[in-house]
Order: sequence, then C-alpha cells, then structure tokens
Amino acid sequence: MKTGVIVYIASNDLPNDAVDHKAAVSNLNIEADRVEFISATSGHFDISDAWWSLTIKGMQRIICKLAKFSKIGDLQLTGRELKLYG
Repeated sequence: MKTGVIVYIASNDLPNDAVDHKAAVSNLNIEADRVEFISATSGHFDISDAWWSLTIKGMQRIICKLAKFSKIGDLQLTGRELKLYG
C-alpha cells in the first residue's frame, strides 16, 4: 500500500527569507512514497487539494501532519496528525 503524507505548515512566524519548503520537509525524515505540503506562501491551497494530488498519484493511505517553523527557522512536526479517507 502506497503512503502519502501532507505536511500542513501552520505558522504565522514564517522565516523572513524565501523558504525551500521541499528541503525543509525532507529534513523531517518522513517515511512516505510521496510528500505534499501546504503553507501560507506556497504549495497547495488546502488539505483537500493536496489529498486529491496524492490520490491521483496512487496513494492509498494518506496522513496529514501538522508542522511549524521554530524561532531559528527549522521546520518541526508538532506531533498532531490525522488519517484521511476517501
């Protein structure tokens, strides 16, 4: 079963300079076949948009994980997650 992960970046304190979201997400060591992300500045517009993208790419198990930027600009998972069914 292919697994997809949506990383929802919920943070009002985005770093001032341009953020390479894909590089930041890769540092989280998420084990998945595909990873999509949602943030205020780039990526998908909402969870359903990212879920649809993963679904049409063949992901059967999709998990949404909440992340935020730390004060030094590192992306960190908050520990909150949910499984999406469809």
